[in-house]
Amino acid sequence: MALRSEDPRPQAPTAPTEVAILRRIRRSRTGSSFKPADFIDLASRSAVDQALKRLVAKGLLRRPGRGLYDLPQNHPLLGELLPTPDTLRIALEKHGFKLTIQPSGAYSANLLGLTEQVPTRVVFLTDGESKTLKIGEQEILLRHTTPKNMKTAGRVSGLVIQALRHLGKGQVDAGVLGILRQRLTMEDKACLLQDVRLAPSWIARIMQSLAEL
Repeated sequence: MALRSEDPRPQAPTAPTEVAILRRIRRSRTGSSFKPADFIDLASRSAVDQALKRLVAKGLLRRPGRGLYDLPQNHPLLGELLPTPDTLRIALEKHGFKLTIQPSGAYSANLLGLTEQVPTRVVFLTDGESKTLKIGEQEILLRHTTPKNMKTAGRVSGLVIQALRHLGKGQVDAGVLGILRQRLTMEDKACLLQDVRLAPSWIARIMQSLAEL
């Protein structure tokens, strides 16, 4: 039975090219992003483009940027989630952008479990040019920043610095510190100690405290 138009659930793929594309994507590792050229062996370029367009319309694929496609990631309570920093980096690299990115502010706090709120406009710091990507109703802003801010990119210390800066000194209480201590591994704590010199003084003191055994 066909789904009614108001049914929010994704529709099933119908054309052979849709099925083949979706099968290949689902067999890939979680977080992978794709370009139309990745499916050119399955059908003609025009057929691939049309199949991708239909899969996005059916809610089976997401289009994070021009010429980029991935699987929607959903949380049972929060709904559609934003791509992780690693997913976004891979997507940008596949699209030809060689950028270093670092989650900023509210998204760092979300990734560390300090808040369950998924921001509607997520900011990533980058060493490249500023640009905006749109995923569904959510905007991802790539904002150019200083080399110093990017020295902790891709490291847990970068997430901690940005999250604490977003929360503000007065909001970092025992609850916040307890969550961080529970989440941080021994390797994470060693990373914090290594990068304390790159943090504002009040955050550096918290990082040192978090790293204590």
